[in-house]
Amino acid sequence: MKKLKSTLPNMLLSLTGICLVAGAALAGVNEITTAPIAKSKAATLQAAIKMVTPAFDNNPTTDRYKGVTSEGDSLVIYPAMKDGKLVGVAVESNTKKGFSGEIQVMVGLDTEGTLINYSVLKHSETPGLGSKMEEWFHQDKNKQSVLGRSLSTSALQVGKDGGDVDAITAATISSRAFLDAINRAYSAYSGSKDWDGTTGATAQETKKGDKQ
Repeated sequence: MKKLKSTLPNMLLSLTGICLVAGAALAGVNEITTAPIAKSKAATLQAAIKMVTPAFDNNPTTDRYKGVTSEGDSLVIYPAMKDGKLVGVAVESNTKKGFSGEIQVMVGLDTEGTLINYSVLKHSETPGLGSKMEEWFHQDKNKQSVLGRSLSTSALQVGKDGGDVDAITAATISSRAFLDAINRAYSAYSGSKDWDGTTGATAQETKKGDKQ
């Protein structure tokens, strides 16, 4: 095979060919991995919902709807239903008040606003300090645990702010942020209690027909 001369047109032609081949390869890899990644994310989400809510027989991800916090932020709420009756909700909450940025939490509440459980979905807090939030607020020790607390009566606060929740040792900022995410979850849920039990798809269609 005759070797192409090292001219500018030939170099451009070679680079174009390489880019086309690389692009096709990347597109192929993306096509192969998209479905498994989406399936994995869906499974992770479903597991987080199951962890924080009572047993349910509906599909919370299909029936999801949005609630608005007192600050005007929109959070996704996953209703857990049993025999056609609402038994609790999982609220995908967040806060940007963390020591190292955003904290994302799945918060489980019963219909009266009592905290059932929580799962930390994402954070960048300091290892060994703020990162302890996953287990710290689960422990039934002193005033660490937030499980079983009613958010309908008062917001959760650390002791330094006048509340009765023990902050993580040497990580007060992270503790405040975590509790903020929990409080925001209840705020979004309490502001959406007029939800009529329709599916997420129906709610979306109704919203589109609403007048501005």
